Amino acid sequence: MARITQIKLSAFRCYDQIALDHIDKDMIVLYGPNGAGKTNILEGLSLFVPGRGLRSAKSIEIQKNGADNPWALSLSMSGKYGDEIRLGTGVEGLNDGSKRDKRLVRINGKTAKSQAELAEHLSCVWITPQMDRLFLDSARERRKFLDRLVFAFDPGHAGRVTRYENALAKRSKLLRDGITDNLWLKSLESQIAETGVAIAAARLDFTQRLQAACAAAPDGEFPRAKIAVTGYLEENMAGKPALEIEEAFARELAASRQRDAITGGAASGVHKSDLEVVYASKNMPASQCSTGEQKALLIGLVLAHARLITAERGAPPLLLLDEVAAHLDENRREGLYKILEELGGQVWMTGTDLGDFESLGAKAHFFEIKDHRIHRKAELAVVGEVG
Repeated sequence: MARITQIKLSAFRCYDQIALDHIDKDMIVLYGPNGAGKTNILEGLSLFVPGRGLRSAKSIEIQKNGADNPWALSLSMSGKYGDEIRLGTGVEGLNDGSKRDKRLVRINGKTAKSQAELAEHLSCVWITPQMDRLFLDSARERRKFLDRLVFAFDPGHAGRVTRYENALAKRSKLLRDGITDNLWLKSLESQIAETGVAIAAARLDFTQRLQAACAAAPDGEFPRAKIAVTGYLEENMAGKPALEIEEAFARELAASRQRDAITGGAASGVHKSDLEVVYASKNMPASQCSTGEQKALLIGLVLAHARLITAERGAPPLLLLDEVAAHLDENRREGLYKILEELGGQVWMTGTDLGDFESLGAKAHFFEIKDHRIHRKAELAVVGEVG
Protein backbone atom coordinates (compact mmCIF):
# COMPACT_ATOMS: atom_id res chain seq x y z
CA MET A 1 0.00 0.00 0.00
CA ALA A 2 1.23 3.51 -0.86
CA ARG A 3 1.32 5.77 2.20
CA ILE A 4 2.10 9.47 2.06
CA THR A 5 4.58 10.44 4.78
CA GLN A 6 5.08 14.11 3.91
CA ILE A 7 3.61 16.79 1.67
CA LYS A 8 4.89 20.30 1.06
CA LEU A 9 3.04 23.13 -0.69
CA SER A 10 4.66 26.31 -1.98
CA ALA A 11 2.85 29.39 -3.36
CA PHE A 12 -0.23 27.20 -3.61
CA ARG A 13 -3.72 28.71 -3.17
CA CYS A 14 -3.71 30.41 0.26
CA TYR A 15 -0.32 29.08 1.36
CA ASP A 16 3.18 30.54 1.01
CA GLN A 17 4.96 27.52 2.45
CA ILE A 18 3.55 24.64 4.49
CA ALA A 19 4.56 21.10 5.32
CA LEU A 20 2.73 18.18 6.86
CA ASP A 21 5.26 15.57 7.83
CA HIS A 22 6.01 12.61 10.11
CA ILE A 23 2.81 10.98 8.87
CA ASP A 24 2.69 7.29 9.76
CA LYS A 25 -1.04 6.55 10.04
CA ASP A 26 -3.74 5.63 7.56
CA MET A 27 -6.29 8.20 8.76
CA ILE A 28 -5.49 11.92 8.53
CA VAL A 29 -8.06 14.46 9.67
CA LEU A 30 -7.83 18.16 8.78
CA TYR A 31 -10.34 20.18 10.78
CA GLY A 32 -11.09 23.86 11.25
CA PRO A 33 -13.42 26.65 10.14
CA ASN A 34 -14.61 27.14 6.58
CA GLY A 35 -12.10 29.03 4.45
CA ALA A 36 -9.10 27.96 6.51
CA GLY A 37 -7.46 26.06 3.65
CA LYS A 38 -8.36 22.44 4.37
CA THR A 39 -9.59 21.65 0.87
CA ASN A 40 -6.51 23.26 -0.64
CA ILE A 41 -4.37 20.56 0.95
CA LEU A 42 -6.60 17.82 -0.50
CA GLU A 43 -6.41 19.53 -3.87
CA GLY A 44 -2.62 19.48 -3.64
CA LEU A 45 -2.71 15.73 -3.02
CA SER A 46 -5.10 15.19 -5.93
CA LEU A 47 -2.58 16.72 -8.32
CA PHE A 48 -0.27 13.74 -7.85
CA VAL A 49 -2.43 11.71 -10.22
CA PRO A 50 -2.92 12.62 -13.91
CA GLY A 51 -5.35 15.47 -14.52
CA ARG A 52 -6.30 18.79 -12.99
CA GLY A 53 -7.20 17.53 -9.55
CA LEU A 54 -10.40 17.65 -7.57
CA ARG A 55 -11.26 21.22 -8.61
CA SER A 56 -10.32 20.81 -12.29
CA ALA A 57 -8.40 24.07 -11.94
CA LYS A 58 -5.96 25.62 -14.39
CA SER A 59 -2.45 26.19 -13.09
CA ILE A 60 -2.88 29.97 -13.07
CA GLU A 61 -5.91 29.57 -10.78
CA ILE A 62 -3.83 27.62 -8.25
CA GLN A 63 -1.08 30.24 -8.00
CA LYS A 64 -1.09 32.18 -4.70
CA ASN A 65 -1.84 35.84 -5.28
CA GLY A 66 1.22 38.01 -4.82
CA ALA A 67 3.72 35.15 -4.59
CA ASP A 68 7.05 35.74 -6.36
CA ASN A 69 7.76 32.09 -7.07
CA PRO A 70 5.56 29.71 -9.12
CA TRP A 71 3.51 27.14 -7.23
CA ALA A 72 5.07 23.78 -6.46
CA LEU A 73 4.14 20.62 -4.59
CA SER A 74 6.23 17.74 -3.33
CA LEU A 75 5.46 14.60 -1.41
CA SER A 76 7.24 11.59 -0.05
CA MET A 77 5.51 8.25 0.13
CA SER A 78 6.26 4.66 0.89
CA GLY A 79 5.63 2.51 -2.15
CA LYS A 80 3.90 -0.82 -2.50
CA TYR A 81 7.06 -2.64 -1.45
CA GLY A 82 8.12 -0.20 1.26
CA ASP A 83 10.51 1.80 -0.92
CA GLU A 84 10.50 5.60 -0.66
CA ILE A 85 9.11 7.47 -3.65
CA ARG A 86 9.45 11.23 -4.10
CA LEU A 87 7.00 13.03 -6.36
CA GLY A 88 6.93 16.67 -7.34
CA THR A 89 4.81 18.85 -9.59
CA GLY A 90 4.46 22.54 -10.35
CA VAL A 91 4.51 25.10 -13.13
CA GLU A 92 7.47 25.93 -15.32
CA GLY A 93 7.20 29.69 -15.06
CA LEU A 94 5.18 32.55 -13.64
CA ASN A 95 3.28 35.17 -15.66
CA ASP A 96 5.38 34.47 -18.73
CA GLY A 97 2.68 33.85 -21.30
CA SER A 98 2.73 30.38 -22.79
CA LYS A 99 4.79 28.79 -20.00
CA ARG A 100 2.73 29.80 -17.01
CA ASP A 101 0.23 26.98 -17.41
CA LYS A 102 2.69 24.21 -18.30
CA ARG A 103 2.96 21.64 -15.52
CA LEU A 104 6.09 19.67 -14.84
CA VAL A 105 6.23 16.34 -13.02
CA ARG A 106 9.27 14.91 -11.29
CA ILE A 107 9.58 11.36 -10.00
CA ASN A 108 12.51 10.62 -7.70
CA GLY A 109 14.23 13.76 -8.96
CA LYS A 110 13.86 13.01 -12.68
CA THR A 111 11.53 14.93 -14.98
CA ALA A 112 8.73 12.70 -16.27
CA LYS A 113 7.69 12.72 -19.92
CA SER A 114 4.04 13.29 -18.97
CA GLN A 115 1.59 13.33 -16.08
CA ALA A 116 0.54 9.80 -17.07
CA GLU A 117 3.64 8.45 -15.32
CA LEU A 118 2.14 9.46 -11.97
CA ALA A 119 -0.47 6.73 -12.38
CA GLU A 120 2.29 4.13 -12.03
CA HIS A 121 2.89 5.20 -8.43
CA LEU A 122 -0.40 6.48 -7.02
CA SER A 123 -4.12 6.14 -7.61
CA CYS A 124 -6.59 8.46 -5.98
CA VAL A 125 -10.35 8.90 -5.63
CA TRP A 126 -12.22 11.71 -3.94
CA ILE A 127 -15.55 13.05 -2.79
CA THR A 128 -16.24 16.79 -2.55
CA PRO A 129 -19.34 18.73 -1.45
CA GLN A 130 -19.89 19.81 -5.06
CA MET A 131 -20.54 16.17 -5.95
CA ASP A 132 -23.57 16.01 -3.63
CA ARG A 133 -25.77 17.28 -6.49
CA LEU A 134 -24.43 14.72 -8.96
CA PHE A 135 -27.78 12.97 -9.48
CA LEU A 136 -29.69 16.25 -9.88
CA ASP A 137 -27.09 18.01 -11.99
CA SER A 138 -26.70 17.94 -15.76
CA ALA A 139 -25.71 14.86 -17.74
CA ARG A 140 -22.42 16.64 -18.44
CA GLU A 141 -21.45 16.50 -14.76
CA ARG A 142 -22.27 12.79 -14.57
CA ARG A 143 -20.18 12.14 -17.70
CA LYS A 144 -17.26 13.98 -16.13
CA PHE A 145 -17.69 11.95 -12.93
CA LEU A 146 -17.76 8.68 -14.88
CA ASP A 147 -14.74 9.64 -16.99
CA ARG A 148 -12.72 10.47 -13.86
CA LEU A 149 -13.46 6.98 -12.57
CA VAL A 150 -12.37 5.46 -15.88
CA PHE A 151 -9.10 7.48 -15.82
CA ALA A 152 -7.97 5.57 -12.70
CA PHE A 153 -7.83 2.36 -14.77
CA ASP A 154 -7.17 3.71 -18.24
CA PRO A 155 -5.02 6.90 -18.32
CA GLY A 156 -5.33 6.92 -22.13
CA HIS A 157 -9.06 7.61 -21.76
CA ALA A 158 -8.30 11.25 -20.95
CA GLY A 159 -6.47 11.70 -24.24
CA ARG A 160 -9.32 10.11 -26.19
CA VAL A 161 -11.86 12.44 -24.58
CA THR A 162 -9.67 15.46 -25.38
CA ARG A 163 -9.19 14.37 -29.02
CA TYR A 164 -12.92 13.80 -29.43
CA GLU A 165 -13.82 17.22 -27.99
CA ASN A 166 -11.19 19.00 -30.09
CA ALA A 167 -12.34 17.33 -33.31
CA LEU A 168 -15.98 18.10 -32.50
CA ALA A 169 -15.12 21.76 -31.82
CA LYS A 170 -13.20 22.07 -35.12
CA ARG A 171 -16.09 20.54 -37.07
CA SER A 172 -18.56 22.90 -35.37
CA LYS A 173 -16.44 25.91 -36.30
CA LEU A 174 -16.23 24.87 -39.93
CA LEU A 175 -19.97 24.37 -40.14
CA ARG A 176 -20.68 27.63 -38.32
CA ASP A 177 -18.36 29.52 -40.68
CA GLY A 178 -20.07 27.99 -43.73
CA ILE A 179 -17.02 26.01 -44.84
CA THR A 180 -18.23 22.93 -46.70
CA ASP A 181 -14.93 21.30 -47.72
CA ASN A 182 -16.05 17.66 -47.84
CA LEU A 183 -12.57 16.14 -47.40
CA TRP A 184 -11.84 18.31 -44.36
CA LEU A 185 -15.19 17.59 -42.73
CA LYS A 186 -15.01 13.88 -43.59
CA SER A 187 -11.60 13.62 -41.93
CA LEU A 188 -12.87 15.25 -38.74
CA GLU A 189 -16.02 13.12 -38.73
CA SER A 190 -13.95 9.96 -39.10
CA GLN A 191 -11.84 11.03 -36.13
CA ILE A 192 -14.96 11.83 -34.08
CA ALA A 193 -16.51 8.47 -34.95
CA GLU A 194 -13.38 6.41 -34.25
CA THR A 195 -12.56 8.19 -30.98
CA GLY A 196 -16.21 8.26 -29.89
CA VAL A 197 -16.56 4.50 -30.26
CA ALA A 198 -13.37 3.98 -28.24
CA ILE A 199 -14.71 6.26 -25.48
CA ALA A 200 -18.07 4.50 -25.41
CA ALA A 201 -16.38 1.09 -25.27
CA ALA A 202 -14.17 2.17 -22.35
CA ARG A 203 -17.15 3.57 -20.45
CA LEU A 204 -19.21 0.43 -21.00
CA ASP A 205 -16.39 -1.90 -19.99
CA PHE A 206 -15.65 0.06 -16.84
CA THR A 207 -19.32 0.41 -15.90
CA GLN A 208 -19.79 -3.36 -16.07
CA ARG A 209 -16.81 -3.88 -13.76
CA LEU A 210 -18.00 -1.21 -11.36
CA GLN A 211 -21.48 -2.73 -11.35
CA ALA A 212 -19.97 -6.05 -10.27
CA ALA A 213 -18.15 -4.26 -7.43
CA CYS A 214 -21.40 -2.54 -6.38
CA ALA A 215 -23.30 -5.86 -6.41
CA ALA A 216 -20.64 -7.48 -4.23
CA ALA A 217 -20.75 -4.73 -1.59
CA PRO A 218 -22.78 -5.19 1.59
CA ASP A 219 -26.17 -3.45 1.39
CA GLY A 220 -25.87 -1.56 4.66
CA GLU A 221 -25.45 2.11 5.48
CA PHE A 222 -24.38 2.77 1.89
CA PRO A 223 -26.89 1.10 -0.43
CA ARG A 224 -26.06 -0.80 -3.58
CA ALA A 225 -26.53 1.01 -6.84
CA LYS A 226 -27.48 -0.21 -10.30
CA ILE A 227 -25.62 1.77 -12.92
CA ALA A 228 -25.74 2.05 -16.70
CA VAL A 229 -24.39 4.33 -19.43
CA THR A 230 -27.02 5.54 -21.86
CA GLY A 231 -26.40 7.17 -25.22
CA TYR A 232 -26.51 6.72 -28.99
CA LEU A 233 -23.23 4.83 -29.30
CA GLU A 234 -23.45 2.88 -26.07
CA GLU A 235 -26.92 1.59 -26.90
CA ASN A 236 -25.88 0.51 -30.41
CA MET A 237 -22.65 -1.30 -29.60
CA ALA A 238 -23.97 -4.66 -28.38
CA GLY A 239 -22.95 -7.48 -30.70
CA LYS A 240 -21.63 -5.24 -33.48
CA PRO A 241 -18.05 -4.81 -34.72
CA ALA A 242 -16.46 -1.49 -33.77
CA LEU A 243 -15.71 -0.65 -37.42
CA GLU A 244 -19.37 -1.06 -38.38
CA ILE A 245 -20.44 1.30 -35.60
CA GLU A 246 -17.76 3.86 -36.55
CA GLU A 247 -18.88 3.88 -40.18
CA ALA A 248 -22.55 4.25 -39.25
CA PHE A 249 -21.75 7.13 -36.86
CA ALA A 250 -19.61 8.88 -39.48
CA ARG A 251 -22.47 8.62 -42.01
CA GLU A 252 -24.89 10.12 -39.50
CA LEU A 253 -22.53 13.01 -38.81
CA ALA A 254 -22.23 13.70 -42.55
CA ALA A 255 -26.01 13.62 -42.96
CA SER A 256 -26.55 16.04 -40.07
CA ARG A 257 -24.15 18.81 -41.18
CA GLN A 258 -26.87 21.26 -42.17
CA ARG A 259 -28.74 20.82 -38.88
CA ASP A 260 -25.53 20.92 -36.81
CA ALA A 261 -24.47 24.14 -38.53
CA ILE A 262 -27.56 25.77 -37.01
CA THR A 263 -27.70 24.06 -33.60
CA GLY A 264 -23.95 23.67 -33.02
CA GLY A 265 -22.05 20.56 -31.94
CA ALA A 266 -23.63 17.30 -33.02
CA ALA A 267 -27.03 15.87 -32.20
CA SER A 268 -25.63 12.52 -31.08
CA GLY A 269 -22.37 11.10 -29.76
CA VAL A 270 -20.58 10.37 -26.50
CA HIS A 271 -20.81 14.07 -25.58
CA LYS A 272 -24.54 13.43 -25.05
CA SER A 273 -24.27 10.24 -22.98
CA ASP A 274 -25.43 9.98 -19.38
CA LEU A 275 -24.74 7.84 -16.32
CA GLU A 276 -27.93 6.42 -14.85
CA VAL A 277 -27.89 5.40 -11.18
CA VAL A 278 -30.69 3.52 -9.41
CA TYR A 279 -31.10 2.71 -5.70
CA ALA A 280 -31.12 -1.06 -6.23
CA SER A 281 -33.26 -2.35 -3.35
CA LYS A 282 -35.92 0.33 -3.94
CA ASN A 283 -35.64 0.27 -7.73
CA MET A 284 -35.73 4.07 -7.54
CA PRO A 285 -33.75 6.48 -9.74
CA ALA A 286 -31.16 8.33 -7.69
CA SER A 287 -32.62 11.65 -8.82
CA GLN A 288 -35.86 10.78 -6.99
CA CYS A 289 -34.17 9.72 -3.74
CA SER A 290 -33.90 11.88 -0.64
CA THR A 291 -30.83 14.06 -0.09
CA GLY A 292 -29.51 11.61 2.50
CA GLU A 293 -30.04 8.64 0.18
CA GLN A 294 -28.28 10.44 -2.68
CA LYS A 295 -25.28 11.16 -0.45
CA ALA A 296 -25.19 7.50 0.68
CA LEU A 297 -25.42 6.28 -2.94
CA LEU A 298 -22.57 8.57 -3.99
CA ILE A 299 -20.36 7.35 -1.14
CA GLY A 300 -21.29 3.76 -1.97
CA LEU A 301 -20.24 4.26 -5.61
CA VAL A 302 -16.90 5.78 -4.64
CA LEU A 303 -16.23 3.02 -2.12
CA ALA A 304 -17.05 0.41 -4.80
CA HIS A 305 -14.60 2.18 -7.10
CA ALA A 306 -11.94 2.01 -4.38
CA ARG A 307 -12.56 -1.72 -3.93
CA LEU A 308 -12.29 -2.25 -7.68
CA ILE A 309 -8.94 -0.43 -7.77
CA THR A 310 -7.73 -2.54 -4.85
CA ALA A 311 -8.77 -5.77 -6.54
CA GLU A 312 -7.34 -4.96 -9.96
CA ARG A 313 -4.18 -3.06 -9.00
CA GLY A 314 -3.30 -4.99 -5.87
CA ALA A 315 -3.27 -1.93 -3.60
CA PRO A 316 -5.96 0.47 -2.33
CA PRO A 317 -6.11 4.04 -3.66
CA LEU A 318 -5.55 7.22 -1.73
CA LEU A 319 -8.98 8.47 -0.59
CA LEU A 320 -9.66 12.22 -0.27
CA LEU A 321 -12.96 12.93 1.50
CA ASP A 322 -13.81 16.62 1.72
CA GLU A 323 -16.49 17.38 4.34
CA VAL A 324 -17.82 13.85 3.87
CA ALA A 325 -18.96 13.39 7.48
CA ALA A 326 -20.79 16.71 7.79
CA HIS A 327 -24.24 15.53 6.71
CA LEU A 328 -24.08 11.90 7.78
CA ASP A 329 -25.93 10.69 10.85
CA GLU A 330 -23.90 8.92 13.52
CA ASN A 331 -24.65 5.41 12.26
CA ARG A 332 -23.58 6.19 8.70
CA ARG A 333 -20.55 8.11 9.92
CA GLU A 334 -19.31 5.26 12.08
CA GLY A 335 -20.18 2.77 9.33
CA LEU A 336 -18.06 4.78 6.92
CA TYR A 337 -15.05 4.78 9.26
CA LYS A 338 -15.32 1.02 9.65
CA ILE A 339 -15.41 0.49 5.87
CA LEU A 340 -12.46 2.84 5.37
CA GLU A 341 -10.43 0.92 7.92
CA GLU A 342 -11.30 -2.36 6.19
CA LEU A 343 -10.23 -0.99 2.79
CA GLY A 344 -6.75 -0.54 4.19
CA GLY A 345 -5.72 2.54 2.20
CA GLN A 346 -4.67 5.94 3.44
CA VAL A 347 -7.58 8.34 3.92
CA TRP A 348 -7.44 12.14 4.21
CA MET A 349 -10.62 13.78 5.53
CA THR A 350 -11.67 17.34 6.24
CA GLY A 351 -14.38 18.77 8.45
CA THR A 352 -15.33 21.77 10.54
CA ASP A 353 -16.26 19.81 13.67
CA LEU A 354 -13.60 17.75 15.41
CA GLY A 355 -16.37 15.86 17.20
CA ASP A 356 -17.29 14.13 13.94
CA PHE A 357 -13.92 12.35 14.00
CA GLU A 358 -13.10 11.79 17.68
CA SER A 359 -14.19 8.15 17.55
CA LEU A 360 -11.15 7.50 15.34
CA GLY A 361 -8.98 8.15 18.38
CA ALA A 362 -5.39 6.92 18.09
CA LYS A 363 -6.03 5.55 14.59
CA ALA A 364 -5.72 9.04 13.11
CA HIS A 365 -3.46 12.05 12.90
CA PHE A 366 -5.39 15.25 13.66
CA PHE A 367 -4.30 18.58 12.20
CA GLU A 368 -6.09 21.81 13.06
CA ILE A 369 -6.20 24.29 10.16
CA LYS A 370 -6.81 27.81 11.39
CA ASP A 371 -5.90 31.16 9.84
CA HIS A 372 -3.95 29.23 7.21
CA ARG A 373 -1.74 27.72 9.89
CA ILE A 374 -1.45 24.04 10.64
CA HIS A 375 -1.25 22.55 14.12
CA ARG A 376 -0.88 18.90 15.02
CA LYS A 377 -3.53 18.26 17.65
CA ALA A 378 -1.43 16.17 20.00
CA GLU A 379 1.07 18.94 20.73
CA LEU A 380 -0.55 21.90 18.91
CA ALA A 381 2.85 22.78 17.50
CA VAL A 382 2.93 24.85 14.33
CA VAL A 383 4.40 22.79 11.51
CA GLY A 384 3.66 25.24 8.73
CA GLU A 385 2.27 28.71 8.19
CA VAL A 386 1.81 31.39 5.64
CA GLY A 387 3.72 34.63 5.78
